[in-house]
Amino acid sequence: MAMSQPRSATADVVVVGAGVVGAACAYYAARAGLRVAIVDRGSVAGGTTGAGEGNLLVSDKSPGPELDLTLYSLALWKELGSTLDADAFELERKGGLVVAATVSALETLRTLGTEHRALGIAVLELGPDDLHTHEPHLRTGLAGGASYPQDMQLQPILATAHLLRAAIRDHRASFYPGATVIAVELDEGGRVAAVRTPSGRIATPAVVNAAGTWAGDLAKLAGVDLPIMPRRGFILVTEPLASAGEAPPIRHKVYAAEYVDNVASEASDLQTSAVVEGTRAGTVLIGASRERVGFDRTFALPVLRRLAAQAVDLFPFLASVHVIRAYVGFRPYSPDHLPVIGPDPRVPGLLHACGHEGAGIGLAPATADLITSALVGAAPAVDPAPFSPERFAVASVAGEVDG
Repeated sequence: MAMSQPRSATADVVVVGAGVVGAACAYYAARAGLRVAIVDRGSVAGGTTGAGEGNLLVSDKSPGPELDLTLYSLALWKELGSTLDADAFELERKGGLVVAATVSALETLRTLGTEHRALGIAVLELGPDDLHTHEPHLRTGLAGGASYPQDMQLQPILATAHLLRAAIRDHRASFYPGATVIAVELDEGGRVAAVRTPSGRIATPAVVNAAGTWAGDLAKLAGVDLPIMPRRGFILVTEPLASAGEAPPIRHKVYAAEYVDNVASEASDLQTSAVVEGTRAGTVLIGASRERVGFDRTFALPVLRRLAAQAVDLFPFLASVHVIRAYVGFRPYSPDHLPVIGPDPRVPGLLHACGHEGAGIGLAPATADLITSALVGAAPAVDPAPFSPERFAVASVAGEVDG
């Protein structure tokens, strides 16, 4: 990967952010023939992506624009698996299993499943005995659940690295790690003209804001407000439970039905719900927590204990398993729970690809496809209107009028 600094460079588009969304935007734009420069103040997948589980899920999304974008994005991930070698970034079509502890939670799952099936999504309703056919180590006494064979998983750091490598090696993109954007220059007409870093300037007519939880800060450099906020989450990692070639003790991504509500919640206080899944390395990942505490990276032991207890409640055998590490990350939270994708009408040449919260890994290819369509003037494959930054521009103007 190119590691030089941008003393004086030019590009058709500068992508700010080398997480999975930025890497996908760079790859798709470069593949379309644009000269692409990727800039990141850190390294590859050094932010939210590096703290993610690698989930590619349809099961946790209600019918609407985000689900439509997800279905398209999963199809693109499958294509990328063929193009970039799925095995290299551990793309697994393991399926998801949502479990309900109570009859009322099961009824909610059934309602969502009916809505999903109407859209062509494969959903299998499961009774208590069926759950153990899918996951033999689940505790007894659960009311039932739902199986989603379309759910997938990948290793997010590897996927990001392979997307960047393909953009650089195959399509001549340039990568500048350790280069903080300190200014977005506009011309006299208010259009994007360049980005500046401490080590140099890149002249460009287009900037893609894929800065994750720092997307609001980058937007301010261009003179616009973008309400992206961090939402903290913890993940526990166990010791390896299976060697290469052995059947994993947990076969699917397994999570409690309450997780669906937590994903869509607007609450700022702590929320946790059991999410348990194995990895190709034999470890087990345990989540998930959500809370808005700014960029506070303090390890909260009570939260970690709650996550461990919820995991053991689903899989009692985990009580005797050692946790070898835990990590914390920040999801880029958008107030309306929809990502911000596309051109910003307030600054011509500024495009946003951010605000995905916990779905950025799954939505990265579709986001990149929409961004590239906007850059080259092609018809988008999915309606971009629900994700347009214009909704915040309109809100900003309304606030000025009200004031």
